[in-house]
Amino acid sequence: MTTTLPPKAPERRSGELTPRELGRWLWRQLTSMRTALILLLLLALAAVPGSIIPQEGVDSSKTARWQDEHPTLTPIYERLQLFSVYDSAWFSAIYLLLMISLVGCIIPRTFVYLRAIRAAPPAAPRNLTRLPDHTSYDTHAPVDQVLDRARAALKKRGYRLRPAEPGTDAVSAERGYLREVGNLLFHLSVVVVLVAFAAGSLFGFRGGAIIVEGSTFTNTLTQYDDFEPGQLFSADQMDPFVFTFDDFDVEWQNTPRRGVLARAFKAGLTYRESPTAEEKTYDLRVNHPLSVGDTDVFLIGHGYAPVITVKDGNGEEVFSGPVPFLPQDQSFLSFGVVKVPDSPTGQIGLEGLFYPTFQLIDGNPATIYPNDANPLISMQVYTGDLGLDSGPQSVYDLDKDAAQQVLNDEGKPLRLDLGLGETATLPDGLGTVTFDEVRPWTRIQFSQSPGKEVALAGVVLALVGLLGSLFIRPRRVWVRARREGAVTMVEVAALDRSGGGDVVPVLEELVADLQTAVPHDEEKADT
Repeated sequence: MTTTLPPKAPERRSGELTPRELGRWLWRQLTSMRTALILLLLLALAAVPGSIIPQEGVDSSKTARWQDEHPTLTPIYERLQLFSVYDSAWFSAIYLLLMISLVGCIIPRTFVYLRAIRAAPPAAPRNLTRLPDHTSYDTHAPVDQVLDRARAALKKRGYRLRPAEPGTDAVSAERGYLREVGNLLFHLSVVVVLVAFAAGSLFGFRGGAIIVEGSTFTNTLTQYDDFEPGQLFSADQMDPFVFTFDDFDVEWQNTPRRGVLARAFKAGLTYRESPTAEEKTYDLRVNHPLSVGDTDVFLIGHGYAPVITVKDGNGEEVFSGPVPFLPQDQSFLSFGVVKVPDSPTGQIGLEGLFYPTFQLIDGNPATIYPNDANPLISMQVYTGDLGLDSGPQSVYDLDKDAAQQVLNDEGKPLRLDLGLGETATLPDGLGTVTFDEVRPWTRIQFSQSPGKEVALAGVVLALVGLLGSLFIRPRRVWVRARREGAVTMVEVAALDRSGGGDVVPVLEELVADLQTAVPHDEEKADT
């Protein structure tokens, strides 16, 4: 009979970790304070591209313009999700790892802090004279009187005393326990802030719209130019407000280096919190949002919308209205597109620039001032199939692949240069184009951020905790008294646990208080 022995398990090599041991080691590394600080730094660095590169959720039109100006970088940035940094996979990964690291780091430290807060001061060291800061003196007062006086003086100064033990010849005291409370409060507040921001991202939304002066905005999804809801957002959360953009006021400032810039601007609004609510007014300014219900309304940009009228060859109006043009630089030279889908002669498209204050400089067109002092539009004309029937497309993009550019009598591309109130006739019976007036537009951002009050409270508590951990100095003081012949030898020592603190004044004040218990001529101090 043959017995088959089971195969021997491979022997572990020295230093080799089992999967369980490896998992525990990885968990310890992840939940260490060093890792938490590194992840916090990485999160701050990861947010930098979001403040430099235009974000689709903040201003989609500005993002699209940046992409048009940087065709080489755009595919790379899209692959790296740099146009939507805060929703990217890599940013979310850093965020989640930081949350796990903080929670895993804070929970054990919480129990350590709680034990430290409740702990009694340690017993006095055997030799107080070995401590860096100490002093001694002799007195004729009995030992019990000196120790009682020390307990009273230290308790008056807010020190916690170690319970007296039979036969002890020393008093132990400690203060600064709130420093540990500050540490605990700071760490817990960081978690509160991160959770609050996560809740805002999940249950809130962020959107934007360009609104022309005189227009009315109703808070519905169809009114937004771009809209980014959280994963758990519901359309029922939207506040039913309505507002009208009444007027726009800009204060210009002439700077020596950068020319004329907008110093301040505000948009006058008339709004109702619901269609049947009382009408109110508000001046919307930068960093002064309008709060309606749970929604915050921010003013983040402005520009010009020329009012353009297009008529066909029969004189029938086929298009009329303000067209927002997007500023290209600080002079407010702006780019825009006009699309006419219903002309009898086919689709018509106009593409070109708006000059707020037009002037020829060395024969080149330019705008010398960002205000609309001498407005002019300069546009080229296209006709044919502009793709307007094939589906939605950007209002700032004209599909010219299947279109024909309209030429002038010399066979060159036709360019319409129209001042305010001027009309140009298009060739081949296409009709006319009139530049009627200029209206300002504003870029409005709408957002709901549930939990922002909790996040603010967390930030305030974190600052309070940080200040406490920085400025509250934990100190320990010991007073020992023993009888040596006819006198009592008193030793006093102090220790600053945070390091770098000057405890000499503490010693001097305490010794002076202790010496008032007996007449000064009965004692002699030796420091």
